[in-house]
Order: sequence, then C-alpha cells, then structure tokens
Amino acid sequence: MEVKKVENPPGEEDFEDYDGVIIECPECGSHNLVQDYERAELVCDDCGLVVEEDFIDLGPEWRAFDAEQRTKRVRVGAPMTLTIHDKGLSTMIDWRNRDSYGKSISSKNRAQLQRLRKWQRRIRVSTATERNLAFALSELDRMASSLRLPKSVREAGAMIYRRAVENNLIRGRSIEGVAAAALYVACRQCNVPRTLDEIGSVSRVDRKEIGRTYRFISRELGLKLQPTSPIDYVPRFCSSLNLPGEVQSKAIEILTQAGDKELTGGRGPTGVSAAAIYIASIICGERKTQREVAEVAGVTEVTIRNRYKELAEELNIDIIL
Repeated sequence: MEVKKVENPPGEEDFEDYDGVIIECPECGSHNLVQDYERAELVCDDCGLVVEEDFIDLGPEWRAFDAEQRTKRVRVGAPMTLTIHDKGLSTMIDWRNRDSYGKSISSKNRAQLQRLRKWQRRIRVSTATERNLAFALSELDRMASSLRLPKSVREAGAMIYRRAVENNLIRGRSIEGVAAAALYVACRQCNVPRTLDEIGSVSRVDRKEIGRTYRFISRELGLKLQPTSPIDYVPRFCSSLNLPGEVQSKAIEILTQAGDKELTGGRGPTGVSAAAIYIASIICGERKTQREVAEVAGVTEVTIRNRYKELAEELNIDIIL
C-alpha cells in the first residue's frame, strides 16, 4: 500500500482541500493526515479515520525516464509560483522578432508587435497592489539569490509578504524592510538559518529596521517561531571551512551535550556553534585558527574564546593547544 505524508504548503500551517477549506480529522481534530493512493483515501494518521475518499491525484498520468521524455510529454506550462506578483499565470510576448515557426517577422509587423509588448507589460502590473508585489518580490528574489537560499525559502518568504499586504501591515514601512523581514522569517520557518547581519548585508535597509519589522510582522501575523539552534549553523560553517564530516558530527555531539546541560541559553547561537566547531576541529586533528572560524561565523575571536572555554570547562573536554 502506497501511503504519502501530506506536506503543508510553504508558509501554511494546515492542509487545505481544493476549495481552500482547512482539512482536519472530525474525530480527533488532528491535522496529521496521510494520502493512501492505492485506495484514493485521505486517512488520519492518529486515529485511523478515513477523512475523505475518492481523492483526486493531481499528478500526471504519464511517466518519463529522462529529461527529453518529460519535455515531450508535458502538456502544461510552468507551475504556479508565489514568487511572481501574478503567480506566473500571465503570458509574456517574446523579445525576439520571430513567429512560432522561427521565421523572422517582417518589418511591417514589428511596430505592431512592439506596441503589443508595451500593452502587455502595462496590463500585467495595473494596480498599486500589483506594483507593490512586483517590486517587493523581485527584491526578495534578489536577496535570496545573493544568500543562495533554496526555492522553498523564497516561496515561504513570498507567502509571508503576501499575508502582510493582505493584513495592511505595509503602510508606513519601507517595502525593502518588510521584504527583508519576510525573508528572515522564512529562513527561520524552513530551518535554513541566516542571521540578521547576513540579511542586512544584502538588503538596502539596516539591521535595526529589519529586526524591528520582523518583530512587528511576527506579532501581527501570530507567527510562532522557535529560537534558532546552534546545531543548525554547523553544516554551513563546516562546509565553508572545508572540514570533514567527522568534525561536523563531533561539533553536533558537543552542542547536544551543551543543550542538555542548558549551556546554550541566552547566548548567540552563531558564537556557540563556532566555539563547538573550533573544539571539534582540534579534537579531530583538523585544527582551524580562531580567526578562520570567526570570519566564517561572523563573530569576534573574543566571543569564540569565551564560549569554547565555557564549553570545555562544563563538559570536561581536554583541549591541547
């Protein structure tokens, strides 16, 4: 029996049906639902109740074994995306002066085609809200590209910004600031941690404004975000330092022990993570200097020195310098 876990869309907390109505188990109220494709049923994973039957599979009815087959068999356009102001549902007139057969368009018809392009651009962005979304989402995509964030984070950030627009939270605030705050929230939600300093380095507003807008959006939209764990930063820092997986595993082990003893609370997660990586690199024989680790983590050498001494003392780790 093929059973698939129902994943929530980016930025959404509940699974919705085709009409946008939130689905929950009528028996126990759980949102932990799974799809049974063999029986076409939506089943509650907690109590086993069949919530819906004759569930429609929206996937393709054909199979493809390589990219060429997939291109030939697909009969639709690009998928809908929240990162474009019109969700990618509008069309674009190509900038090349060629027809559908690839032949060059005559000079007599080129002026008409240019007028069509002009009106197409005007129609795509006609209202003030669409202009706001078009500018903000392009700014969000620029920042996400600079930080090399995955598509899921961009979709989540676009969803948060759209919710802020719908709740009229943009008034009196800069578009760049709200877009940067939405991207920071999306990074927290998708467990792809980026610090406010990193977001501020690619944004056109300063760190203080991003933090202020982030707190306002979180409060008004009722977002419940868990504190960032130092473990979340370990893979990225180790990759930037070209450290092997052994060092990464040791650093995670140190941070897990520190979390059990409540040594990470009230301290910056990047500093604690950098100190754990510094200790792990020494233990595993892949020594990195405090300056190298500090540059990657975006903290000072003094912070690493203080944190690694605390960890070494509390966890009884002998470090031979």
